[in-house]
Amino acid sequence: MSRYAYVNSAFVPHRAASVHIEDRGFQFGDAVYEVWSVRDGHLLDEQGHFERLYRSLDQLDIRFERSQSAMQVTIHELLRRNRIREGLVYLQISRGVAPRDHAFPATNTPPTIVLTAKRFSFSAAGRRAEQGVRVITHEDERWDRCDIKSVNLLANVLAKQAAREEGAYEAWLVDKAGLVTEGSSTTAWIVNADGALVTRPLDNHILHGITRKTVVAVANAMSIPLIERAFTPAEAKSAREAFITSASSFVMPVVQIDDKMIGNGAPGSLSLSLRDEYLRAQ
Repeated sequence: MSRYAYVNSAFVPHRAASVHIEDRGFQFGDAVYEVWSVRDGHLLDEQGHFERLYRSLDQLDIRFERSQSAMQVTIHELLRRNRIREGLVYLQISRGVAPRDHAFPATNTPPTIVLTAKRFSFSAAGRRAEQGVRVITHEDERWDRCDIKSVNLLANVLAKQAAREEGAYEAWLVDKAGLVTEGSSTTAWIVNADGALVTRPLDNHILHGITRKTVVAVANAMSIPLIERAFTPAEAKSAREAFITSASSFVMPVVQIDDKMIGNGAPGSLSLSLRDEYLRAQ
């Protein structure tokens, strides 16, 4: 656990960090968040995560005046205080503290800022990638603005728990049309019979993954064909390869979906190459 957290304008002992009971993030989930991986002391895909953060704030009309450069200084000071060179940084910004009312509070209500940092073993994630992971399919019960990285994650939590109860690493969410949207906390990908990458296009029904964005750039540099379209669970189960992407798993091969092995049941060569190239690009 981190020794220090950052709440609003103060670095405080992690065990003593707290927010007011009428904070709108606690009362309504009226907040956004971001997560950065930290490797060798620097933030991976740093700019992309900041751009998504400020877009999410704008979409929810949360008035946050602190600049990106100021936030970068605060984040790196938090990492220094916690002596973290390899880990994860979590940032949450809510609409602030106000008497409980569904409508927005007064415009001069200051937002609440919470930052935490923890160590994370990417070597363990690398060993997991060598074996590959299993995912299950699960009904997508989320709201229609999944492109906003809000803290409204109850449906994601329930899907992740369903996966864990079945001994799986992740749940791929399936919409009412029978198409895979994304994982409970990851982006879903397959490799078709022609060796092309297939992943759902960016819209309001999926989070605009920052790792996804970098993997697309890496694939283009490697001259790997990319098709942005939705796919069914049946298509995924018959794919040549499958994998997921996220800030903490990077590129993680999927070797089983529900009870169906993918390919020969081992991590695919293209998935592993993309993982290597992604890390090399950082």
